[in-house]
Amino acid sequence: MKITPFTNKHLELGAKMAEFAGYNMPISYSGINDEHLAVRNNAGVFDVSHMGEFILKGPGALDLIQSLTSNDASKMTEGQAQYSCLPNATGGIIDDLLVYCIKKDDVYMLVVNAANIEKDWNWIKKNNTEVKLEDISSKTCLLAVQGPNATKILQPLTSMDLMNLKYYNFVKGHFAGVDNVLVSATGYTGAGGVEIYFEDKNNAADKIWEAIFNAGKSFGIKPAGLAARDTLRLEMGYCLYGNDINDSTSPLEAGLGWITRFTKPFVGREVIEEKKKKGIQKKLVGFEMLEKGIPRHGYEIKDFSGAVIGEVTSGTQSPSLNKAIGLGYVRDTFSNVDAKIYIKVRDKLLQARVVKLPFLS
Repeated sequence: MKITPFTNKHLELGAKMAEFAGYNMPISYSGINDEHLAVRNNAGVFDVSHMGEFILKGPGALDLIQSLTSNDASKMTEGQAQYSCLPNATGGIIDDLLVYCIKKDDVYMLVVNAANIEKDWNWIKKNNTEVKLEDISSKTCLLAVQGPNATKILQPLTSMDLMNLKYYNFVKGHFAGVDNVLVSATGYTGAGGVEIYFEDKNNAADKIWEAIFNAGKSFGIKPAGLAARDTLRLEMGYCLYGNDINDSTSPLEAGLGWITRFTKPFVGREVIEEKKKKGIQKKLVGFEMLEKGIPRHGYEIKDFSGAVIGEVTSGTQSPSLNKAIGLGYVRDTFSNVDAKIYIKVRDKLLQARVVKLPFLS
């Protein structure tokens, strides 16, 4: 298994470790609920250095991104980021990703899911003719400091204005004694905070990790693992690649129509547009359990008569709401808010209700 520059820190802190996307990653430290609520109410630190980062440089960089992603990257100015997806030729999703505008038209960074680094890289390379591509994944560290107190804790470590950093904007500069650090008001928890990108040169990883935890000591900042990251994103109704979206799911089916812009050409556009005209047959919905039981990935969703109408893609016991929640694809006729559905948990059909996303308002 691959490791990140923070692996020894996780082990010293007694983290429960497991393989994820080929990396030895921390799953939890003090417990999922404890870490989840720390992030929701205060601040927590995630090591997400397993994520992939690609740099695209040259006059054709924007054109390449426009042709491969569903969102409209031309709307961004320098210092802005955008959530998007890479559709395939059949209108499915190769990956969901972040696009960073480092220098308008000429320099961009794409941040992709860890499990899809090779797949995404090969896809972009295959469709590229003139743009300089660089995969910087292996030398890039990424810490997500999330929670309502995150920027308050981090502000003393830099002269960059983090307290007023707008959502999906970023700054670059000196942070915790390290140069050329990119701090972005992004994250996948819905709790606020930032993500910090830097190269691990001259002991930068240790410096930044120690500085963050020293600055956050009086606040009670906590390290958090991937399990809490999953429950946090699920409460917000955010898709997880491989669970809720994949190569055969359409952005429209997944509720990602808002990042699908038909005002420009891109791979798979015609197929997705045709689906929109005809009307989609299934939709990703959020639901809450009305009977005791936790929905899990792959569980069948049924109607009152017991006929299969869909499948659970993600599910958990929500630490914030203290109830079982899930995401799943259902036939369009069962996708309205308050529709009654049934989740097959072991041999029982347990009642659930379709709710409006996000679960946490």
